[in-house]
Amino acid sequence: MGRIIYVLNGPNLNLLGKRQPEIYGTETLADVEALCGREAAAAGLGTRFLQGNSEGQIIDWIHEAREAAAGIVINPGAYGHTSIAILDALNAFDGPVLEVHVSNVHRREEFRHRTYVSLRADGVIAGFGIEGYGLAIRRLGSLLGKGNA
Repeated sequence: MGRIIYVLNGPNLNLLGKRQPEIYGTETLADVEALCGREAAAAGLGTRFLQGNSEGQIIDWIHEAREAAAGIVINPGAYGHTSIAILDALNAFDGPVLEVHVSNVHRREEFRHRTYVSLRADGVIAGFGIEGYGLAIRRLGSLLGKGNA
């Protein structure tokens, strides 16, 4: 296994497949984790897959990633729209950061159209369902250089 990437999931993502399936689909967080594992292995990367409902926990994982991770894929959930603290933590991370949203946030309520995480992210993927995670990991593989893993 190559370098490690952190896949961070924010609040309520533990309810994927159960919460508002008309918006978020029927796949579960376990399905997302399996997809991320497959995509990371294909890119020569390993994953640390985490989900938390607490802002402080997510910040602690970002701090941990500073020493342990080559890159971060983050679905901040609603914290993307509210947390300057998560933005500050991501700004202290030197590797690439990709932001993922399962739904198309731009077709939803106005307050979801902007995220603080996007101010730091090297790319944003929204509206592709859980496939967005796979796209993000493939892009991280490209950014990090598969041959250097």
